Amino acid sequence: MRSSWPPARIGSKGRTAKLAEPETDIPEDDEPEQGPLRRCLVTREQGERSEMLRFAVSPEGRVVFDVTATLPGRGLWLSAQPGVLHQAIRRGAFARGAKAPVTVPPGLADEVTAALTRRLTDLLGLARRSGAAISGFEKAREWLTVGGAGLVVQAADGSAEERARFVGGRDIPVVTVLSAAILGRIFGREHTVHVVISPGRLAKMIEIEARRILGAAHAFTATGVAVEETSGQ
Repeated sequence: MRSSWPPARIGSKGRTAKLAEPETDIPEDDEPEQGPLRRCLVTREQGERSEMLRFAVSPEGRVVFDVTATLPGRGLWLSAQPGVLHQAIRRGAFARGAKAPVTVPPGLADEVTAALTRRLTDLLGLARRSGAAISGFEKAREWLTVGGAGLVVQAADGSAEERARFVGGRDIPVVTVLSAAILGRIFGREHTVHVVISPGRLAKMIEIEARRILGAAHAFTATGVAVEETSGQ
């Protein structure tokens, strides 16, 4: 489907935003969007583009979360760390990065979390259909025991003791983001607490998306609860 967004030249300049000075000044940044690294508007640190959050400005001047990092125009990048999105909104970082007045929707943090959650569930579904994922304590534990695991995904609302017993102190990446009910729907069960992903690119993508969700979901809080369903799911 053809995008309604007009093509834009990467790095093009717009009008200079006239905003009240933030508590901490954010330097201007004309770095081209080339290579694997991007600079966060708030922390000023560089990170892998796949692990960061990209935003764009719509033709109407609205800040939009670009979950797949494919929308035209200059990207506005944030680190997927707790509190960074909140700081970007509070300090006017999007307008400064765009060099133009922008509108930040009040539910932007929820939009980010919902979009990332959909992407994560899609990736987990792909892993299940391709045979690269298995769920259930006994079957998944067998994969883990024989060394066929690249990533463990566990329900964030599952028993902490049971989750620790499942991993058994093994040196393997573990992410706990989604609820047992959401994981269950992906794997055709009522509830699922333990999922093992075989090593490979898909496991790495799932790990990255889970960690991006944790950063975005904690933009305004640091509760650590499971990401629940939203109206967009």
